Amino acid sequence: MTVPTLGTISGRKLLTDLQSFGLQIGDDIGGIARKGGAGPSDHKTITIAGQTIMVPVYTSGARRSPFQASPPDQRGASTLVREGQALGTIHFPTAPRFYGLSTADGVPYWKIALLHGRDTLATTVHQTCIRYADRRTSCQFCAIGQSLEADRTIAYKTPAQLAEVAKAAVELDGVRDMVLTTGTPNVVDRGAAVLAESARAIKAAVDLPLQVQCEPPRDHSWFQRLRDAGADSLGMHLEAATQTVREKIMPGKATVSVDRYMDAFASAVPIFGRGQVNTYILAGLGDGVEDILALAERLIALGVYPFVVPFVPISGTPLENHAPPSSDFMKSVLAPLGRMLREANMKSTDIRAGCGRCGACSSLSAYEQ
Repeated sequence: MTVPTLGTISGRKLLTDLQSFGLQIGDDIGGIARKGGAGPSDHKTITIAGQTIMVPVYTSGARRSPFQASPPDQRGASTLVREGQALGTIHFPTAPRFYGLSTADGVPYWKIALLHGRDTLATTVHQTCIRYADRRTSCQFCAIGQSLEADRTIAYKTPAQLAEVAKAAVELDGVRDMVLTTGTPNVVDRGAAVLAESARAIKAAVDLPLQVQCEPPRDHSWFQRLRDAGADSLGMHLEAATQTVREKIMPGKATVSVDRYMDAFASAVPIFGRGQVNTYILAGLGDGVEDILALAERLIALGVYPFVVPFVPISGTPLENHAPPSSDFMKSVLAPLGRMLREANMKSTDIRAGCGRCGACSSLSAYEQ
């Protein structure tokens, strides 16, 4: 009993369905999970047919999903079931070894950085944002403060802490790249300064490809400074494709318009390279298929990789009851986007570091094949 090969139509459909519907799991299932916080949240990591993906498990939609997972055995193997029919074996990866360590001042490594997907280390350097406390300006999907309130992280990770954890994650668990993101601390450099400082310290400690993520800084010279500090790729996340949806869903962040992002992309691509500048687009916030694909076409022409993922409503946010996109909606976006990326010879496998390389939050990479 095996699941479909992921490069096939049925394999791509299975991944897309899982990420749209979510997965029902029992309380006794272990593995790596993300609940609340700044990154992909209310998910659990699973490996299916050799590919590691993040699947919603803690959302209201997941509790009604047609997919279920049996209790895993000692190796983390579980049977994936859809409406009573066994589809094949999946695996819940065990927690990495670096999670068991702490800094000299007693901070657990997992409060500083977490494993995402198969082999990507990720951290939110500043677990605060100038927009978050005021719902008139905050992104309605954002839960950056939840993990801090629950004591699952710390407010600021020092360069020394990040370097220490990154080195351990590489040596103990074979981590292959790292993502450094941040809440927006100001409206000038928008986090670029703290990311440059962090990247420089990590690169001095370990040879690890890095992606840094922030809003476009006002001064585009920060792109070269980030590259000089050791960043291998750059993420600047639009989140939504149209300015209308951005203003509705993220009123504060939308003050940095789509046009200003496009100008920033045009400045950053010559510095980081074609395909090494990425943007995250949450499908399901209100943009139509045509809106997303039209933006993707513009981005690809600039040399920017559009990482399109299904929106997952996070408990405790204003959008917790917002329906995620249907599997059919995601396929109608990802299939033509995959063709566009193939034709442009811009694939996730060529990204040095970051969300696009990890690929766990979307089935997009399966459509590139």
